[in-house]
Amino acid sequence: MSHIDTSIPSEAEIVARAEAMIPWLREKADATERARMVSRETIQAFQEAGFFRILQPRRWGGYEMNPNVLNKVLMELARGCPSSAWNVMVLGVHPFEVGLLDPRCGDELWGEDNTRLVSSSYAPFGTVTAVDGGYLLNGEWLTSSGCDHAAGGAFLGGRVAENGETVFRSFWVQAGDFEIVDDWHVVGLAGTGSKKLIVREVFVPAYRSHVIAAYDDASHGQVNDLYKMPFFYVFYAAVSSVIIGMARGMVDLYIEHMVPRQNLNQAVGAAVNDPFIRGRLGEASAKILACASRVLHNTEEAWSYASQGRLVPLDVRVRHFATNQFTGGECFEAAHMIFKKTSTRGVWLNNPMQRQLRDILVGANHITQNQDNIGDLLGGQLLGNPMPAANPFGVRV
Repeated sequence: MSHIDTSIPSEAEIVARAEAMIPWLREKADATERARMVSRETIQAFQEAGFFRILQPRRWGGYEMNPNVLNKVLMELARGCPSSAWNVMVLGVHPFEVGLLDPRCGDELWGEDNTRLVSSSYAPFGTVTAVDGGYLLNGEWLTSSGCDHAAGGAFLGGRVAENGETVFRSFWVQAGDFEIVDDWHVVGLAGTGSKKLIVREVFVPAYRSHVIAAYDDASHGQVNDLYKMPFFYVFYAAVSSVIIGMARGMVDLYIEHMVPRQNLNQAVGAAVNDPFIRGRLGEASAKILACASRVLHNTEEAWSYASQGRLVPLDVRVRHFATNQFTGGECFEAAHMIFKKTSTRGVWLNNPMQRQLRDILVGANHITQNQDNIGDLLGGQLLGNPMPAANPFGVRV
């Protein structure tokens, strides 16, 4: 039986633990990419640092902290190894979801071992059928990051017909009820181990499921204050935070690369005297800082409601949810801007900047960074348009 320490560190202490790991994670980043998964040693170090407890309910030994604590941790860890930080993001955000479910789920997940982790695959790849007492799941769910470390199973997303309408639900499936297939061969974030899960005729009791976008008094009236934050927002902001950390890591690597560099073909000599090298760095840093400030500000504003036991108003939720989704594109622009100034030296496989850029590219492709569609929704709301029938806010129109 394994239980975690129930003493709760301060925000400054837990963020400092993440910052201290950056050099160690950077040393392991190449090996993590080659292995196509994060090592058990690294996951254990994250466990001991308390990163997976940040959003875990106190009832089961967690810290139940402001989500910005996790966001700040992710912004540090991804400077060292984006894939490792991505695992912390995915495995670290699901304890929040357990806080939304029937308490029987937390008892079953953490009653004997409150260090157990849960992975996920929310895109509705498989099929779901409502049956007596619950749901029957079948099919394949792709890209379950960190699933090799998830002894607590996985949250799987699916659309199901209920009461004459189609709803989007999340289902907690036990680890023994799916098969992991190693199909994760990708251009970036290769170390996340985001493998495929195969589910065959698995029954999930109704109490292990929830409508993932539901956000009203019926769904959130009885939960603790932390879990009055919108789950979609918490999850999307965590993804944005990892990508911000990746971009910050790109700046770190760029500075280390440029400080000793001499430009062979230009009269300025030392790279630090090149106005374009300096200018790109300054502009990229400003873009990344703007992204970080926005995510942290949005989360703090939402927390100002939830920490007082109140639901976040719809207009505020739309603004937060939408503006965070521009993070991936803006961070990739910043990273690519400075990568181009490395010229040929940046393209070698032994230069970590090329891996960092590939990881940012793949992170920016995540559905949580879909700035095109969400920009339309936000702009429409600002112009007074009605909420579309298909929306991520649980609003029925």
